[in-house]
Amino acid sequence: MQTWCLAGICVLLGVVVRWGVSLNSYSGAEKPPMFGDYEAQRHWQEITYNLPVREWYFNTSDNDLSYWGLDYPPLSAYHSLICGCIAQIINLEWVQLHKSRGFESTTHKLFMRTTVLVADILIYIPAIVIYCLWLNDGTVKRKISTLLCFLIYPGLLLIDCGHFQYNCVSLGFALWAVLALGQGQYALGSMAFSLALNYKQMELYHALPFFCYLLGKCVEMGLMGQGLLVLLRVAVTVLVTFAFCWLPFLSDPAQTLQVLRRIFPVARGLFEDKVANTWCSLNIFIKIRSILSSDFQLYLSVACTFLAVLPSCIRLLMKPTFWQFKLALVNSSLGFFLFSYQVHEKSILLVSLPVCLFLNDLPLMSVWFLQVSTFSMLPLFLKDGLLVPYVVTSLAFLFFSISLLSPLEHCSEEELALRAYHKLLFSKMDLAWIVKWKFYFSILSMACLSIASVTLSPPTHLPDLFPVIVSTFSFLHFLGTFLYFNIVQFSALPSKKRQKKNK
Repeated sequence: MQTWCLAGICVLLGVVVRWGVSLNSYSGAEKPPMFGDYEAQRHWQEITYNLPVREWYFNTSDNDLSYWGLDYPPLSAYHSLICGCIAQIINLEWVQLHKSRGFESTTHKLFMRTTVLVADILIYIPAIVIYCLWLNDGTVKRKISTLLCFLIYPGLLLIDCGHFQYNCVSLGFALWAVLALGQGQYALGSMAFSLALNYKQMELYHALPFFCYLLGKCVEMGLMGQGLLVLLRVAVTVLVTFAFCWLPFLSDPAQTLQVLRRIFPVARGLFEDKVANTWCSLNIFIKIRSILSSDFQLYLSVACTFLAVLPSCIRLLMKPTFWQFKLALVNSSLGFFLFSYQVHEKSILLVSLPVCLFLNDLPLMSVWFLQVSTFSMLPLFLKDGLLVPYVVTSLAFLFFSISLLSPLEHCSEEELALRAYHKLLFSKMDLAWIVKWKFYFSILSMACLSIASVTLSPPTHLPDLFPVIVSTFSFLHFLGTFLYFNIVQFSALPSKKRQKKNK
């Protein structure tokens, strides 16, 4: 009972923090003609409520795709339809066709913020609670500490409750899928992950680990016996879930193709804004978009992404344990973020979710990455007027994670899961001392760059100086994290405690 009371307090605190962030500005506030992501979500409610399903993804006189055309899978559109139906009951002006474009009011902001919070409470937060209390080892204090830090991770809070999106829905479904697989419920996990994919196509970042883990488990059980039955059950579950989500679009092949074209827009180019991945960072020195054709850029990114995630996936396929599965989720999503085509800065949230799963096992590297991931989106937060919530939530997360998880006390080679590589790489070095000072330097650098981005004006001939520095600085951290988690995945399990997770 005490555990659940403490968990309830953590959830209440997480909800309060979310609502506090939501009181601030949002993407595109009072910035016509396109406004921002807030208007995109409102516009999708307008379109899905007023137009028949067959017109949702097509350019028509009532649906101008150049004005925030729907570009997420069907489940996301159904969510917009539900919100639109509720909105028209409260105030028809919020979703009135054509006339509601750019609508802004205090009451509408309250409604939109509430829809995010409700989705968070119904889908994402319960999955966090169950994971931290059931699939985490350690004392009650350790589990509650992990839960609190998971709940107040600032990156997701600032994007969903500040900038304005519904990442909590797709990430929540993905986390439910992880929970199901952790309990051996493979069909249920497949259904949950299929829902995540049908809400946001970016969940493809996590798709290969799910596929390899399930296939590896089936092979382990025997493809001529129980494994074949499990494989068939999983395949049927995925097909039925996709068919259910895509049912209105399957009667006409033109509808299906148009939806696919909308959710995979390759015409946008290799990258747009200053994102902390390989291509944007490399473009500082080599103008990739100028010297390579669009087609070659696409092929190059696909090849590099495949090569980056292949070792991790092969390792998982050969050794399908839950510990390996979680590591593969980090390596796959980070590989996609670093090398794939048309990556947005917000896509780092797809990496942050599996990293949060290691807050209890690898606290230092997890806290460090999560802090950098939030910092990597600083230009976006400044653009949206979210400086104050960025500072407050980042400091709060850093304070609570260091106070409760004690990451700086868990940085020996064994606790970093690097014992197998100590003699090879760190035989004459004090690894704990090196890691601690790198962490201190990194945090200090992020603080200085944050202050500089706000207080200093860049040179006129380098208007994007600070966003470029922020993205490059973050990219170096992400690349280091990618190498670290790959090393850990190919290491033996670092302690007896984690061998329980190897089942």
